[in-house]
Amino acid sequence: MNSFDWVDAHSVDEATRLLSTGTDLGVAKAGGIDLLDLMKEGLVRPTRVVNLRSIDNLDSIQIDAQGNASIGALTTLAQIARDPNILKHFGALAAAADHAATPQVRNVATIGGNLLQRPRCWYFRNEQFAREKVADAARRGENQYHAIFDTDRTPLVHASTPATALLAYDAVVHVASLRGKRSIAIGDLFLAPEPARASDVTLAPGEVITHITLPATLGLTVSAYHKQTERDSYDWPICDVAVVLRVKPDRTVESASIALGWVAPTPMRASEAEALLIGKRIDDALAAQAARATVAKAKPLSRNAYKVEVLEAVIRRVLLSHALPQLRSP
Repeated sequence: MNSFDWVDAHSVDEATRLLSTGTDLGVAKAGGIDLLDLMKEGLVRPTRVVNLRSIDNLDSIQIDAQGNASIGALTTLAQIARDPNILKHFGALAAAADHAATPQVRNVATIGGNLLQRPRCWYFRNEQFAREKVADAARRGENQYHAIFDTDRTPLVHASTPATALLAYDAVVHVASLRGKRSIAIGDLFLAPEPARASDVTLAPGEVITHITLPATLGLTVSAYHKQTERDSYDWPICDVAVVLRVKPDRTVESASIALGWVAPTPMRASEAEALLIGKRIDDALAAQAARATVAKAKPLSRNAYKVEVLEAVIRRVLLSHALPQLRSP
């Protein structure tokens, strides 16, 4: 690891200035979980680390009178997982945060930093692999945990589990820089992983995430989340699925959002499955049909075809899970 200057930022304005001015190669640090790994692995060699944890008021969760949520970028995953308002109104997000990493990591890792982490591909994480050869190495080699959709673009997958739930809730990411403030729909935040780039998000140099907002869940809205791993203890996901449904009094689906993680270069929506659910009641046959429609366009690699069947099963089970009992036919 190279030597670097450590600077505590005490405001968002100061942080953006430190990251935007001077000739130093500066990076922002929140929880530092992924940044420290990247620095140890020699993939990031900053000369300046700007500490964001010294900024006040970026670690709160607020729900306004209309039910819209605002989550500060420095809020830890553990805070999100146990917040009573998130548990009540955005249960899939609470579950996703609670199933990320380990208890020790969840108490340090921030939601902002979690969204910005780089791929966990072992070829990407090995500095001995030339950056331009990482994707080809994954396509030809040990790719059992890589993408099954959009693999022609890249086999690498995004590493955030809360991102899957945030996509299902149509969250918006708010950023600030010396140029001002702007908002980014969560689906527009991520770029397909590219090892030669400094990041896999659409943030411009010097931009800092300040908070994330989730629109109010209107009417009767139910949600569920599941992360499938090989082991019950801490493990990277094979896939994860978040479902958010708004239903009518007769229990037919009025709107549906199904988000998938760890199966494509970026978190993705299962639009075919969502369309199938509209105007219908959830039952075993419909859940199975929606799951099949989702995986129909999968193009697995040489060693991860099993993920197609796993993803299909997880989608079906989430739609029929205990979190959605009021949708089931009597």
